[in-house]
Amino acid sequence: MSPPAIPAFGLIIVGDEILSGKRADKHMPKLIELLAARGLQLAWAEYVGDSPERITATLQRAFAGGDVVFSCGGIGATPDDHTRQCAARALGVELALHPEAEALIRERMQDVAREQGVPYEPDRPDNIHRLNMGVFPRDAAIIPNPYNKIPGFGVRNVHFVPGFPVMAWPMMEWVLDRHYRHLFRQRAYLEKSVIVFGAMEATLTPLMEQIERDHPRVKVFSLPSVDHPTYGRHIDLGVKGEPAAVEPAYGQLLAGLRQHVVQLGPELVRE
Repeated sequence: MSPPAIPAFGLIIVGDEILSGKRADKHMPKLIELLAARGLQLAWAEYVGDSPERITATLQRAFAGGDVVFSCGGIGATPDDHTRQCAARALGVELALHPEAEALIRERMQDVAREQGVPYEPDRPDNIHRLNMGVFPRDAAIIPNPYNKIPGFGVRNVHFVPGFPVMAWPMMEWVLDRHYRHLFRQRAYLEKSVIVFGAMEATLTPLMEQIERDHPRVKVFSLPSVDHPTYGRHIDLGVKGEPAAVEPAYGQLLAGLRQHVVQLGPELVRE
């Protein structure tokens, strides 16, 4: 029997500041790193600005799918933070102050007052407003924030964390280790490729298509470069998938390449 399907992992980045270029996204490379360390891969990523309509539509698709999704940004309590409200709208549920989140936010406010040497005033308007950061869609579960205690939240397959990397990254790691440990390294993964000189992708496409037909459990990849600092103009051509399936497919790839007028360079292995 075939092993059970491993759910795909996706990433949503929310914020006008990313799309305008004011800030560069650092979450995608970090999530790729966190997943790879656990034998997993990122399947897709999507960027969306601070438009409630677009955020809601994006989250509706995420909730409706079977992928495990991380959403970074927009869960604060300022006017340009819409993610919490959009998540509730996408789910068709009410927003409510989460009791655990309230306790953690109040604890954080007490910590700040103590650090500043002033009394904690729970009924002060700005402190009451801060509780909005714990208003989540109904049935949400909190995601602990080790940086400042202000939690994120998860609903079903979608996990919401702040946009700040210092907070988001340990929170994403906590979600993976807490909820998806059973998926870690469930299936071995291997990439094998060779550097090809003097070839055009169009010429090699029939060979790539034949390999995918003959070996449906692997994917063929072709990464051309025109100015690589080591290899110059070349194609990094290879196959990836489960090791047992990669080996015969890669052998067929090498045999096919030798029938073309190309120069083969170093072979690369990535696990």
